[in-house]
Parts: sequence; structure tokens; C-alpha cells
Amino acid sequence: MDDDSIEPEEEQDIEQGDVNHDPLQRKPVRKNMEYTTAQTLLMAYQTLGVVYGDIGTSPLYTFPSIGISNPGEVDILGILSLVYWTLTVMALIKYVFIVLRANDHGEGGTFALYSLLRQHINFKNKSIVPVTARLESDVNLLYHSNHSKLQSKTHKFLEGSKIAQTVLTLIVLVGTCMVIGDGALTPAISVLSAVQGIQSRSSKITQEHVVLLSVVILFLVFLFQRLGTSKVGFTFSPIMIIWFGSIALIGLFNIIKFYPPVLKAISPHYIYHFFKRNRRKGWELLGAIVLCITGAEAMFADLGHFNTSSIQIAFSGLVYPALILGYGGEAAFLIKNPDKMSTAFYSSVPEPVFWPMFIIATLAAVVASQSLISASFSIIRQSMALGCFPRVTMNHTSGKYEGQVYSPEVNYFLMVLSILITVGFKGGVEIGNAYGVAVIWVMLITTFLMVVVMLVIWDTNIFLVGIFFAVFLAFEGTYMTSLLNKVPQGGWVPFGIAAFFLIITLSWTYGRGKKSEYEAEKKMSQKEFRELLASTEVRVPGICFFCTDLMNGYPPIVRHYVQHVGALRQVMVFVTVRMLPVKSVLPEERFAMAKLDADGVYRCLVQYGYKDEPDIAREEFLASVITGLLEKVESAEEAAVLGEAMNRRVVFVLGRIVLKMREDGRWFKRLVINTFYRFLQKNCRSIVATLKIPPGKVLRVEMVYEI
Repeated sequence: MDDDSIEPEEEQDIEQGDVNHDPLQRKPVRKNMEYTTAQTLLMAYQTLGVVYGDIGTSPLYTFPSIGISNPGEVDILGILSLVYWTLTVMALIKYVFIVLRANDHGEGGTFALYSLLRQHINFKNKSIVPVTARLESDVNLLYHSNHSKLQSKTHKFLEGSKIAQTVLTLIVLVGTCMVIGDGALTPAISVLSAVQGIQSRSSKITQEHVVLLSVVILFLVFLFQRLGTSKVGFTFSPIMIIWFGSIALIGLFNIIKFYPPVLKAISPHYIYHFFKRNRRKGWELLGAIVLCITGAEAMFADLGHFNTSSIQIAFSGLVYPALILGYGGEAAFLIKNPDKMSTAFYSSVPEPVFWPMFIIATLAAVVASQSLISASFSIIRQSMALGCFPRVTMNHTSGKYEGQVYSPEVNYFLMVLSILITVGFKGGVEIGNAYGVAVIWVMLITTFLMVVVMLVIWDTNIFLVGIFFAVFLAFEGTYMTSLLNKVPQGGWVPFGIAAFFLIITLSWTYGRGKKSEYEAEKKMSQKEFRELLASTEVRVPGICFFCTDLMNGYPPIVRHYVQHVGALRQVMVFVTVRMLPVKSVLPEERFAMAKLDADGVYRCLVQYGYKDEPDIAREEFLASVITGLLEKVESAEEAAVLGEAMNRRVVFVLGRIVLKMREDGRWFKRLVINTFYRFLQKNCRSIVATLKIPPGKVLRVEMVYEI
């Protein structure tokens, strides 16, 4: 194992001679974590401060973003009908009742969907994302059996087509990078929309003042992230309860005062009349109307911080009804005051409660920033565990809920990006355009992945799959076509952010893949290894763990180590840490041991899920390894040597592989390996820190590979 990777090669000698006693052959029961009713309700309360700030504050900017002049009653009712059906179909039906079910043992987001698919489909294409070798023992963890004929055909097609696997993986990576981009756009648009309301109180307050105040608030929001999701949720949730209660009451007040029958817009025929009246202009306005569901994707992306029931309860019981009343109140007000469209929210607030509402709205906008920031932390962690992203610091912020994490590097990067967007666009319509583009593309990608999940995993009736795909493709595809016009006016931002993260991801995985290929080619044969042992006269007491990605053969680092040290330990264990595309690996599934032909030489496979915390330096780890190895000994003398080695010095030998592309290689590959990959390798977190190995027990051996 080197500083870049903890993925194995595909060859499988770990199971040769060991398959009958492999602890992974047992069939432990894998259960989702169960929560009491009280815990679920408590988490439902917390979701208000983490998940729903974004979609909850959408009334601040949805109507004001709709650039329609002199709207009539038909226009306002048509827009409200579009908002109602968009919220109902895409947020309530799609995400709350369908997508949330497609979680990976409680973890959500595009990468969780991808992980779920990898558990059922044997991905063989290693060109983009590192592929974990498929072992016979994985039957209890991955690659579940098929049932229907349609499911079998879909499964067979995806397993047999490298092109399909590549396309699927690229779609996931694009969706993941888009969600991360949301983490920078959400704070910018939410805070700006709330703060801009103050301009209606005084002509002396300019847009520059609004931008400056927004930057200060954004700085404080990101600074607050280090406290963790739980504390943030408890702090922000009361604000959101007040916010949802306020918009519901004000909306109800406005409906009664200005236009009581406004909720008749539930009838979709008003949508028909809206497009009949506005034609192409109505289609273009869809790019602004889509902002009403910004943040719906956070319900799925933030699932790992909570549970499915808590998110469903909060949305169905409070968020959805409050939003319907809030939008209804704005529409009722606008029917009587159509000239107030650009300041719809704050203009519809009754004068006596304006300032209290301004304060609540600003605080709610701060909460809105939270949802996609938290989601970005979860997504980056999943990407790292599956080998698709360079290592960054991940701190657990809760002892109760394993999904609550915080990454300072990601947090401050998003902070800088969000502030740059705020200052660069100065609160113009470009931010709304960028935000809408990011949201709708994430939703389209989720729809596509859900279709694959339904076919391969859920074994859903093809008729129901067709309805799901047709309905949501029609909704999201229509919005997407409208937003394509917005790409030159700020819509390019999410694509730029996604491209930036894609370059990081693809450079990292390409470099790791090349390193693995080279190491597999240069590995030592059994004969060469025996000759090396015979030529090494000194065997120092103790145990040495050679960390390697290879599961077959002997890594070239051993040859390099002996050349420079001139000695070997009495006991050598080749350790491969294997990351599986599952949420967690149970303790009884953790280890697989094998005794190799040479005396005192063993192989150990250690398996983790993407939510597990690798820690191979704890006493419990060492004790588990020795216990497993003692089961493989063939004599009392060998057992005594193992016991003595455990009491002596333990050292971990890790490779520091430096790749160098030959000058005669293609210029693009040289750029990726010699520039991008090497930069990431030098500046990202060390594998020593990731695996929590004490520096005093580590010996680093650097090797330069010219490819």
C-alpha cells in the first residue's frame, strides 16, 4: 500500500488454501440501524435546521426571479399551479416517497446509489473508478442474486458492457460534482436573497452594502460548521420552526385578505392557460420557477446524517404545507399588486411584522446554507472511501450518528467559492440561473440512476419503471431545456465547478490506476521472493506489516526495502486494506488470513466499508491479526515465534510511489501524471494519517516508477 491507494489487484490468492476457514464465509445478519420513535422525532426536529433550510427559504427568491411584466390573474395562478405541482411531484412524490427508499444502509446521495449498484453489479472497468477485486467470499456482502427475466437481462447487460459501466460511472461523477457545486451556490443565493430585503426600507442602502453584509454572514456560516451537524441542527432548528410557522401564517393572512380562492390554482388547467397566454416567454420563465424545488436534492444527499422516517415526517408534516400556504399568500398578494413581482416576498409581509420577519428570513437563509454544505461533506467522504477522490481530513462530529462528519478543507474551499460567486455576480440574476442549472441536472441524474436501481435491484415491473421515467423525465427535461438558455447568463458556473472537481477525480483515479498496473507488472514471483529470503542472513525479532495493494504475488517494495535495510523481521505480514462499496463491514467479516509458503510469511486481508474508520494500528487490530494467524500455524514452534514477535517491536512499511511519465509519452498523459496527479499526491492527506498509524511505527520507502 502506498500513499495513493488502498485498492487491491484482481488476482485472488488470499482465498487459495483459506477458503474453507475464511471468516467471510459465515453469514452474519446485516441490519440497518433501528431508531426508537423518540429518536426519529428528535432527528425530524434536527432535519429542519440542516436539510430544509434551502427548500424552505425558496419563497424568498422564486417569485422575484420570475421576470414577467404586467402579470394578470391568469399568469399568477398559472405560476402558482406550476409551483404547486412541481413541489408535489418532484419533491414530495419523487424524493420523499421513492428516492429515499434507495438508500445504501441509511446513506443517501448519488454516490450511495452508485455504491448500491456496485453491490449488485460486478464492475470490471477500472479506467475511471478503482474496482475492488471480486472474491468468492463477497457473496454475503455484494453481488446479490437476480430474480425476474428482465432483471437478469439488465444485470447481464451492465456486467458485460464496459461502455455502459463507463457511462454510468461518468454520470455519477458529474452528479456528485454538481451537488458539491450546490454547496457553494446555495449559501450565496440564500443569504443574498434574504439580505436584499433591507433595500426596500431605505434608498441609501446600495447593492454593494448588501453584498458586503452577505459576505460577512457567509464567513460566519462556514466558520460555524466545525461544531458539527448535531449542534448546528439543534441551534438552527428553532429558527426554521419559527420561519415555517411565520410564512404559513402570513400566507394564510394574505390569502384571506387579498384573494381567498387562490388555492384553486391546484387545478392544472391554469398551467395550460399560462402557456397559452405567454407561449415562448412562459417556457423561458420555467428557469426561474424551478427555484421552488432548490434543496429537494438535499433530502437525499443529507440522509446519512439522519434517517428516512425523520426526513419524511418533517417534510410531509411541516415543510410542505407551510410552503404551499407561503406561495399561496404571495400569489394572492400579487394578484392585487402585480407591480410588486420583483419584491414579492418582502412586499407581501404586513408592515407591523416586517423587521421581525426580515431577521427571521436572514437567519433562515443562514440555515439554508447548511443543507448542501453538510451534503458535500458526506459525498466527499463516500468518494474518498471508494477511491475516487484524494484524501482530505474527515472529522466525526457525533458519537451517536456515524454519518455526521466535517471536513475543514472542503468547508473552507466552499467558503471561498461561495464568497467569490457572491462578489462576482453581486446578487444579480446570474446566481439564480446557476443555481437552477445545478439543481435540475442533479435531479435528472438521480432519475436516471433510479431507473437502473428499479431494474437491477428492486425488480420493479417494467410498466411502473416506464411511468416513473416518463413522468419525471417530462418534468425535469422541460425545465432543463428552459435552463439551457441561461448557460451564458451564469448557468455555466455549476458546469465550471463540476469540471474542476472532475479533473481532480479523474486525475487521481487515472494516476492510481497506472500505479497499480505498474506495481502488478513489477511484483516479485515466489521464486524470486524465496531467493531474496535466502540471501538475507539477518532476521530481526519482531513483526513487520508490509502494506500493499497486491493480493497475489509479492510487492516490489520488499526488494527495495531489503536493498536499503539489509534485514527482514522474523514475521512478515502482507496487509491489504480493501475498501468495499458497502456502508459498513461487520467485525466478523473484517479479516481473512492465509499462510504463505515461506516460513514466517503471511497474508492478511482487511476489509472496510465506506462509512468505516480504518485504523490498523490499534492494539485490537494487532491482537485480531495475531489471533487469526495463530489459527494458521502448523507447529508449536511457529506459534511461539508469532507470540514472541507480538511482544517485540512492530513496524509498518509503506511505499511512497512517485510516478513519472516518460518523455516519449503522450503530452496529455504527461500533463495528468507529472502535473495534476503529482500535485494531488504531494498536497493531500497522507495514508499514514488516514489509517491512523503512529508515525513512530512507520517506515516509508520511496520508489520512483517511470511509466
